[in-house]
Amino acid sequence: MGKRKSGPFSGQQIASPSNFPTFFLIKRNSTSNETFHTVSPFLVEKAITATVGEVKSTKKLRSGDLLVEVHSRKQSEQIVKLKTFSNIPITVSQHATLNSYKGVITCGELLNVPTEEILKELQGKGVSHVRRISIRRDGQLLNTKHLILTFDSAKLPENIKAGYMRLSVRTYIPNPLRCFKCQRFGHSKPSCRGTLTCARCAEVGHESTDCTRTEKCVNCKGEHTSFSRNCIAWKQEKEIISTKIKKQISYQEARKLVKSQTPTPGNSYVSIAKKNHLHHPSKKIPISLFLNHPIRL
Repeated sequence: MGKRKSGPFSGQQIASPSNFPTFFLIKRNSTSNETFHTVSPFLVEKAITATVGEVKSTKKLRSGDLLVEVHSRKQSEQIVKLKTFSNIPITVSQHATLNSYKGVITCGELLNVPTEEILKELQGKGVSHVRRISIRRDGQLLNTKHLILTFDSAKLPENIKAGYMRLSVRTYIPNPLRCFKCQRFGHSKPSCRGTLTCARCAEVGHESTDCTRTEKCVNCKGEHTSFSRNCIAWKQEKEIISTKIKKQISYQEARKLVKSQTPTPGNSYVSIAKKNHLHHPSKKIPISLFLNHPIRL
């Protein structure tokens, strides 16, 4: 038997979710599709402060709508009542995804407990949905001891108590969404505007079911299928999603950040060493280059 991780000491506080929405989307009510791109930021700030008080943050999205994060439950209840900014009609709604957070718990004792019962017991702790992670083995779908919990909170608790057990909560990082039609990341088949492409050979016009051609990836052009977990593009997409969730930033911001930290293709240790030697023949190559630029064989 593996060693059981020790829980918090008796009396140690466990973080709990806030249990009220903190992120709100504010749109202009306009027949001509006007946005906040043309509205004075001073007017917006004064309108929010006068009715709600000083909020945690206000950001203008690329769409021209406003994303507002509030401090307290009182502000959360007040902001949804707003109908106008000065003489500008508006609608306020909870943000579709930022007010919840998904975490993973692992507990063998809950393996045979129905998810409905788990949800009922954990609802008082801010849990709004429970899903068990399943794996496919030898053609059968098997339940695991891992559970995905959705918390009605913009922050994830470090621990949660399930009966007499205190369980650590880890951030849930979903796998990249890949379209089964064009094989590209970021959208699903029903919303795809692309061309039917084979997930095995990357050729257009047929499914991968009966394909026997040489494997080629649509996304990175590597010698593997488009659904391979060894794909460089898949790993980078996973890192983008992880960065987005952990830093609570937009997908575009996360993508830019990950791209900036990814070595440019061709910048291997060997190529950098050669370039460095040509310009500075007597200069030693720092060992850090091994860490930042892996050797490509």
